[in-house]
Amino acid sequence: MKLKKKHYILGVIALVLLVGGIVAYTFYRRINAPLLKEGQSTHILYIDTDDTPDSVFTKLADVSSESGMKGLRFLASHYDYAVRTGRYVIEPGKKALDVFRQLRNGQQSPVMMTVPDVRTTDRLAGRITAKLMLDSATVAQALADPAFCQQLGYDTATIFCLFVPNTYEVYWNISLDALMQRMQKEHDAFWNDERRHKAEAQGLTPNEVVILASIIDEETANNAEKPVIAGMYLNRLNRGMLLQADPTVKYALGDFTLKRILNRHLEVDSPYNTYKYAGLMPGPIRLPSIQAIEAVLNPDHNDYLYMCAKEDFSGTHNFACTLAEHNQNARRYQQALNQRGIR
Repeated sequence: MKLKKKHYILGVIALVLLVGGIVAYTFYRRINAPLLKEGQSTHILYIDTDDTPDSVFTKLADVSSESGMKGLRFLASHYDYAVRTGRYVIEPGKKALDVFRQLRNGQQSPVMMTVPDVRTTDRLAGRITAKLMLDSATVAQALADPAFCQQLGYDTATIFCLFVPNTYEVYWNISLDALMQRMQKEHDAFWNDERRHKAEAQGLTPNEVVILASIIDEETANNAEKPVIAGMYLNRLNRGMLLQADPTVKYALGDFTLKRILNRHLEVDSPYNTYKYAGLMPGPIRLPSIQAIEAVLNPDHNDYLYMCAKEDFSGTHNFACTLAEHNQNARRYQQALNQRGIR
């Protein structure tokens, strides 16, 4: 009887070990199974502030293998899984255990965020948030908020001066404050000692360089011509002449579609109307390109005081040192406009 009892106990132990081993092996296989189903390409998982563990699993359901998903759910139920926002890149063959660690530790992958040269803060907000969790309306409202801009050292007219058009590596879930801090860091790196000294040599602050550069970008898309235009406007500034830049009138009127600036347009009463008010405007009329900024910092040294679009509509300009010469250029251009019926 004792022998039978002993055998029975050993049998029970063996059975328990066998079952335990099978269970352990099953879970081992599941947590070490590839999360993505066979043939599935790299998957990008976005987790936002509204997500819960269940919603995260739902987002993965269509691309996950059965074993991998069971392993992921098992890990989440037995270990502390606090959802962390972010953009997570899941490669084919990556084990459920490794994916769980990735999500649990917030090991997200960055995105490339482009700050473009655009005309309005609304468009800027829309473009930079296109690949971010941030809502474009949140950014646009912040850039239009005097108190928010003041905290950054700007006002709503000069806030464009903070941004340097380029492509930056950031995290998808970056906060508004962190984004602004990053932009300030990039601004300070761009405006190094060399560029600041060049700005001083032109009698301008970095903000004023950006303001003048914004006019130049509106005047031409021809990068080779930008230093020439910069030199011309600097000549006018240095002589105390009105800039008389047509793009500033379009900005004051809120209409960049105007093909022809008429005398009635020049009457708009706005500090951005450089036909009425001397010096530079209160802020940029667009976020200028780096090429335009460099043109102001490295202008062509010329004696030009006037410019007029060429009558061949090539997008380039005729430059003049005297008003008489400029008037001749202007007449040829006006005649070309009339011939094309452009009003």
